[in-house]
This record gives sequence, C-alpha cells and structure tokens, in this order.
Amino acid sequence: MGGPLAGLSVVDLTTTLTGAHISQTLADFGCDVVQVEPPGGSPLREQPAWPFLARAKQSIVLDLDDADDRAVARGLAANADVVVETWRPGVAERLGLGYDELAALNPRLVFASVTGFGRDNPWSHLKGYEQVVLAKIGGLDAFSGLSDRPGPSYVAAPYCSFTASQLALHGILAALVEREDSGLGQRVDTTLVQGILAHDTWNWLIQQIIASYGDAFTAAPPQDQARLIPHSPLFFRLMAAQSKDGRFMQLSQTQDRLWDAFLRLTELDKLLDEPEWKDAPGSEDPDVRIAFWEKALDVMRSRTYDEWLEGFDREPDVWAEVFRDGSELLHHPQMVFDGRTVVIEDPAVGPVLQPGPIVKMESTPAQLGAGAPALDEHSTAIRAALASSTAAAPAAASSDAGTEPPLAGITIVELGTFYAAPFGATLLADLGARVIKVEQLDGDPIRHIMPFPEVGGVKVLQGKESVAVDMASDAGREIVLELVRRADVVLQSFRAGVAERHGYTAAEMLAVNPDLVYLNAPGYGTGGPCGHRPAFAPTIGAGSGLAYRNVGGVGNLPQSPDIGMEELKRATMRLGGATMTLGQADGFSASGVATAMLLGILAKKRGGPGQEMTTSMLSTMAHCLAEDMVEYTGRMPIRTPDHDLYGLDARYRLYEAADGWVFLAAPAHDDWEALAGALQLGAALRDDDTALASALTEQFLTKPAAEWEALLVPLDVTCVEVAKAPVEKLVMLGGMGEALGIITPETHPIIGDYPRLTPTVTLSRTAGVTGPAPLCGEHTDSVLAELGYDGDAITALREAGTIG
Repeated sequence: MGGPLAGLSVVDLTTTLTGAHISQTLADFGCDVVQVEPPGGSPLREQPAWPFLARAKQSIVLDLDDADDRAVARGLAANADVVVETWRPGVAERLGLGYDELAALNPRLVFASVTGFGRDNPWSHLKGYEQVVLAKIGGLDAFSGLSDRPGPSYVAAPYCSFTASQLALHGILAALVEREDSGLGQRVDTTLVQGILAHDTWNWLIQQIIASYGDAFTAAPPQDQARLIPHSPLFFRLMAAQSKDGRFMQLSQTQDRLWDAFLRLTELDKLLDEPEWKDAPGSEDPDVRIAFWEKALDVMRSRTYDEWLEGFDREPDVWAEVFRDGSELLHHPQMVFDGRTVVIEDPAVGPVLQPGPIVKMESTPAQLGAGAPALDEHSTAIRAALASSTAAAPAAASSDAGTEPPLAGITIVELGTFYAAPFGATLLADLGARVIKVEQLDGDPIRHIMPFPEVGGVKVLQGKESVAVDMASDAGREIVLELVRRADVVLQSFRAGVAERHGYTAAEMLAVNPDLVYLNAPGYGTGGPCGHRPAFAPTIGAGSGLAYRNVGGVGNLPQSPDIGMEELKRATMRLGGATMTLGQADGFSASGVATAMLLGILAKKRGGPGQEMTTSMLSTMAHCLAEDMVEYTGRMPIRTPDHDLYGLDARYRLYEAADGWVFLAAPAHDDWEALAGALQLGAALRDDDTALASALTEQFLTKPAAEWEALLVPLDVTCVEVAKAPVEKLVMLGGMGEALGIITPETHPIIGDYPRLTPTVTLSRTAGVTGPAPLCGEHTDSVLAELGYDGDAITALREAGTIG
C-alpha cells in the first residue's frame, strides 16, 4: 500500500502557518494537496521554511474577490475530500466558500476551520494572530520572565499555531475514519485558544485547589525570577545549569530514583546528609534554598559537558540535555541515528535538509520527494482537470450515519507514563476511543508529582479506564497480552530497552494481534545514542531549540563560562522559563502522538495492514519549530524578536500604555492602511521601522490599554489589551472559558467538582465525549472480568501482588 492517505484530495485555502502544517502533513502521507494562493503568492513564501511547508503541494493562484476565480475554488471543493481554511468567522461564507454551501455540492466533504477564538463569542471578531490570542488570555504576561525588563514578553514559539494544526488534523482524520462507514463528511472546528490550552498539565487544577482551600494553600510559581529565589523542590529537579566549558544544560530528574542518581553522581548526597542541609531543596528558609542552588550550580560548572557525558554513561538515570539553537536539532545525534531528516531537491533553492515525516509508518510510509511548487505552477493542469470533471454525486446517508463519536469502537491500550505520549491518547478518548491505561501498581508517577493527591494526573487521565498491573510479572504480562488481542492500537512510550526487557515490543504484540496499530512514542527514540536517556519536557525543550527560540536566540544570553553567580542564576532561570511556562514540549508532542495514532487507524480502516509506527518528542519538535528547521544554500535567517522581546517590528509588537500594555498586530498592507488612518500616521513612517516604533511608543503612552482596544478594534486595527496572567485562572476559572464555550463541569472523587476542557476539536455531526479521570486501578476488576477472569482468579491475582 502507498501512503495511508493516497487517493484523497485536499484544497488548502490558507496563508497561515497553521494551515500550512495541516496540509503539509496530509501531503506527506499521500494526499493530493492544492495550495490556493492569492495574487502575488502566499506570504509564507517569504519564510525560509517554505521548501518544507509546501513540499509536494500543487500551486494555483486564485483571486477570491473575483467571481470566476471563486467558481474555480468551489469547483475544487466540490471534488475534494478535505478543505482547510483559517479565516475569521464569516469570511468563508461571504466568499461563497462556507461549509453549508460546499457540503450541498459535496456531502462527503470534510471541511476544517481554525479560528483564533471561535465563531460566536466576544472575541470572535478579532483577527487570529498568535500573539493577539496570547495577549487576550494572559499568555504574554505569563512569559514576562523571558526578558530582563518588566512587563509582558513576546514569545516566538508557535504554541497556538502548531498545536492547533494538530488538533485540526485530529478532527480531519477522525472525520475521515467515520466517513469510511457513513459515507458522509462534516465540519471540523478548533481554535488557537484551544491549541495553547492543550499544553497545561495541572496549573488550572492548582488554581482550583487554591480557590477551594484558600486557608491551606497559597499560589506561588516554582521560582521568583525577580529576586532569584527557587520556591519548589521541583525547581531543582528541573534545573538548568552551565558546564565548565560554558554550555548551558537542562536537567530533568523528576522521579525520586532519578533525583537520587543525580545526587550520587554530583556527590550532593553527602551535602544533604549534613544536618544543616537536610531537605534543603524543600526548606522553608529561602536562604537555604538559594545556598543549595548555588552549590548545585557550582558542581555543574566543575566539569566540561563531555566530562558530564561520561558520568551520565555511568549513571544512566541522570541526563542533562544541551541547549541548542536555530537548526542545530537537525544534527542532533538521535535525529541522525533515527534518520529523522531528509534532503529534498527543491526546484528553486536546490537540496534542502529538513525534517522527515512526523511519524514513521512501516507498512504505509510517507511519500516524500517533491519540493515546493513555483507560484501558480499547476494552474493550467488543475483548471483543465476541473473543466473535464464532474462533481461527485450527493452521497446517500449510510444506515450507520448516526451521531456517535467518530472513534466509537476503537480501543487503545496505553503503556506509558507522564504526559507527552499519554495525553495523545486522552485527546482520542475525547473523540470516542476507548482507552485502557495499564498502570504500575502504585500508579503513573504523574499522579504524585504535585503535593496535592492526583492533581498532577487528572488531565492526562480523563476519559480513560485504569488497570493496575505488575507488567514485569508473567501473570501481569498475560493480562496485557489479552488486552492487546482485543485492541486496535497499542501506545508505548518507555525508554529504549524497557519494552524489550519485558516482552512488549512491536514484533511481540503484532504476533498476538497482526491487525494492531503499534505506536512507539518515546522522548528520544527506540535505540541509538539517547533512546535510553530520561526525556521530559524541559530536556526536549532545550535540545530542540525551543528555549533559545523563546529568548530571542543564543545571542540574548551570556555564553562565557566565567560569568558571575548572579548572572548565571538569572540566565538559567530565563532558560528554564523558556522551556516550561505556559506551554512546553510535552504539549506539542502529545498532539503529534494523537495525529500519528489517527494516521495508523485511518490506514487500517482504508484496507492497510497492522503495523509498527514510531514518533518521538524530539522529531515532533522539529516539525513544531519548522520555521528554522531547514538548511540550504542562500537560506535567509528567520525573523526573531528584538533583544528586549517587544516583538518582530513596529507593526507587530508590544507597547506600554498609560495603564498596562497593548499588543499591536498590523503586519499586512490592509492592516497598515487601517492603522495609519486611525492614528494619522504619515506614509513615510511605513518604511521607517525605527521611527514608526518610536512614534507609536509615545502615542500608546497617552491612553490606558483598554481605551486603545476600544478605540482601534472597531476601526479594524488589531490592537488589544494584554490581560494579566495566570491564564488558567482567567480562562478556566474566571468565566472566559465559559464564554468561549470550551469548558464543562467534571467531578473527581478526591478533588471534587472542577472545570475541564471540552474536546479540543468539534465535529458537526459526530459529537465528542468528556469523561472523568479514574483512580489508580479503578477498572481493574471490571476489565479483567471482561477478559474472562472470574472472581476467584481476580482475588488470587490481587493476593499475589499482580494487580492493584
């Protein structure tokens, strides 16, 4: 079989990064993608990553303000399987390209829309620029620690855009899975807001606990960046440091055994044996925490990075990833070992080194090879084919075309811990898949990572069934194998070597169930130089280049190994905040895991075989940071924010107002015309960025932020007040989430009532589901009974310590 999506056609009406990621993934796996570009071409053509974002697509230029060209677009949609658009609500309908009109022509059509805030709420009218979304929900304020100046910071990583592209892919692929039975398409909707909210692991529940038990708890971030004070023991386990040769490193020793191994390797365990240092990382005295932090930083600066690598080989439970910048990820030893990069000959720029497919599929692999198209290259052929074609006859609804969730009947067995892979399964549970989580007897460690019971694990466990089993025992393995025999998908995210030791490899699972979709989703890989290393969000954020992207590049931090302790502490806190604030590599990776599983499910639904597939946190981050992940002769650098992280230029940046801050987003020609008219800016300022920034800085200081938004937005100038963090308190608990229609009440036996996100993608005909988070082993007995174990057998297994 060719690519899993071979024979499907896609019309991409977008000029945004979100839309480009959606259609690039669909093109990689076999879809014929027609990229509709405006006169003059997509603005994405100006990005260095265009050869990656547009690979294997076809280009046609259509002026959608022209009636004849709109008719061409409608003709393409009438024959397509998927249409993708990212306009503001109402634009597609005004152009005659809305879902209702197109579905009347083509009932099998899957129509995917990504908006900034959704279709009908107080923020729907705002243009969906990433920074505008972050500004309105408190995201830019949450990243205030990225720069040395006070106030919110511009953040460069595509937290909203990339994650929203994956959420849209989840909806598209799930709708195509459902269409195989019903014969009908449907509308798929998600938002940039949902993209960023998918990242939060537990912060919104911490805010809920504080609100519920205000006398017992107070809110505090893991660190006080202004006063350089670490607040939490977790700060030390996720500490950034510098080596003797000046390389910044990121540690991730979240579990006790990993932390103990780190203390042994660094000999800090001897320090903690002394009475005055006992429990120093969790001391009530901030001076003790600061002193321990300084000692730990000094220890890390006592050896070169290569010397530390030798120590990590002796203690494989200890790992510190080096912070990479730009396109260095393409040369990461693990990426090279796994063959995660490809060189594609691009007609315009020659050979381009770039990320390979987001998931490796053994039986239905991606179909790469073609470079990006020239502008309007395929117009003649597309128009000729359209002229000779007839639109598909309206499909009759199948008897199976009900309103069940799109993944109803799909069973996933989850073997993994923490967030990056397991939350991918959670996203599919929200679309109706049955997810059986096989946990160790004392539960997934994420349940215990926060000081309040279960808070750390609720989000990643929602909608699943928990079966607590000693997977290393023979009897436990038999239970797992019996689950696998009945499953459609197995998701495993162990470090390299674990599946082999316990008999849970793809070969062993496929021998039990040849139709199985088996996805490896580790941090680094299933083997190679780093596959056995501990991988958590901070380490992957460092190694992928996420952190340096957020702080404006390697040049924005000191690199000398001789910097003083105060400067070192400030630099490492900034780097730590750049990997783990509002979003992190876990959220990006989880969304990629869900996409990968759906590709496997759809391939099987379309007649493909069971197969092994592999993705990783590291390889997903190469796609996420694609704007910088290309190398070719003559490549221009990507645009980066200024040193103080105000923004990219005068028309797309933060400004301080008389009271608070605003974010101005006026990058396009029409945006400039509206801005210049509203503020009476002379034409000469348009091409003098420095002078324009100075003039706007003075002008915005004359009114409060809320007044500027009230004045300019009705004039179609996107200038919004920057909301104060925390995001979780504002959106999940403060009413904004209800107004957006993206939260729903849920109950947990320990936490009580709490708000949770609705499914992060909405399908018009087949609704998603929201289920509670189980306690550890809550479904062990019921699932074993379903497998044929009687009461006596279950009792014997429990007495033997096989089940919990």
